[in-house]
Amino acid sequence: MAPGKKKSTGKFIAENRKARFDYEIKEVFEAGIMLKGTEVKSLRNGEANIAESYASYEDGELWLINSYVPEYLEANKFNHEPRRRRKLLLHAKEIVKLANGVNREGMTIVPLKLYFNQQGRAKLEIALAKGKNVADKRQTAKTRDWNREKARVLKEHG
Repeated sequence: MAPGKKKSTGKFIAENRKARFDYEIKEVFEAGIMLKGTEVKSLRNGEANIAESYASYEDGELWLINSYVPEYLEANKFNHEPRRRRKLLLHAKEIVKLANGVNREGMTIVPLKLYFNQQGRAKLEIALAKGKNVADKRQTAKTRDWNREKARVLKEHG
């Protein structure tokens, strides 16, 4: 997160748990999302999936691609497409920083969490990340297992 920004305490919708295993997270940003009314209602029901999605920089704008927001059943003919592209809203400096990371350093923009903030607005936590190789993933798994084992032993003897 950017300096001075607080962690979200709003309603949690979806999380991309695999992202922290597959990627080394360099920098995290909070982005707004342009949504249609039926998408917001569907998100309020807590149904969404960002596991296979990614963000792409095109023509000075950032787009969320392949995220899944199911149709809102009560909306009949005014419903949205479940896998449509959604525009991400960030400050211009943040967009430039993300674009430079992707173009120059070969990084990826990965969505981490989708949630509603204190004001009830849908926000997406995205990260500038670098892909891990197999050895890095194995090391991450070892560290996680060791920490779990250590916590278990401390709990039993502590």
